[in-house]
Amino acid sequence: MRFVIVTGMSGGGKRTALKMLEDAGFFCVDNLPIPLLEKFVELIAMPGREISKVALGLDVRTDQSFTDVGRCFENLEANGYKFEILFMEASDAVLIRRYKESRRMHPLASYEGGRVEDGIKRERKVLESMKKKADYVIDTSNLLTRVLKEELDRIFVKNEEYNSLMVTIMSFGFKNGIPSDADLVFDVRFLPNPFYIEELKRLTGNDKAVQDYVMSFPEAEEFIGKLTDMLLFLIPNYVKEGKYQLIVGIGCTGGRHRSVTLANELYHRLKHQGNYGLTIQHRDTGNGL
Repeated sequence: MRFVIVTGMSGGGKRTALKMLEDAGFFCVDNLPIPLLEKFVELIAMPGREISKVALGLDVRTDQSFTDVGRCFENLEANGYKFEILFMEASDAVLIRRYKESRRMHPLASYEGGRVEDGIKRERKVLESMKKKADYVIDTSNLLTRVLKEELDRIFVKNEEYNSLMVTIMSFGFKNGIPSDADLVFDVRFLPNPFYIEELKRLTGNDKAVQDYVMSFPEAEEFIGKLTDMLLFLIPNYVKEGKYQLIVGIGCTGGRHRSVTLANELYHRLKHQGNYGLTIQHRDTGNGL
């Protein structure tokens, strides 16, 4: 039997992950009381049961003692039960935004006077040991639902080798500010700007005409080659150090032509180079001229 424990930050995507696992054929139970955990596993693993894949959601909604959770895990391991831990993560800023959009109260905010920020801080402390034990950590801060499903399929359906680093390639325009969460930022304003060519002006780097123009310059090909080589060196080392998220920002003036073209090119060159997650975002392509 494959047994997956889904936990992590409130607002990090646990419920979404459980629904996706259910669609993938898992028998899912959300927020089971900790005292029932061991008995649940014993019953579900009894000989003759037809259930072969189980996902169990655990979080802090009922202020469960995660000291007790750790003890339960130890007992399960001692009795020969194998399980995997999937930890759903997101940055504080994203969690705060999600709570404000949903107008819900953070489950631990009432302990700190009702502030979402303080509830998140307290929850991180409670879940610290759980995150360290996790087999997989997925940071959903910049993750589309479609990409999350692809990552879960890689782990739990295709059974591919997986590590918890999620690489996001993000194009942006310097005139709208550098992404505050970018780890690495590269400026491609040294390349000729398609904005000044009338037939390309209203297109973006997602259009072939712009891509052909930008990549026609030897400097563009040389830049993307060197950047790809550098990231292929850096990414395994980030994985080794336990980094969960890497955001690579590529910027031009408006974030519509050069940066989008090179971000797309970098994405395609990295796509099949490792067992890390990879996604792409174009922050400013929707902005008007």
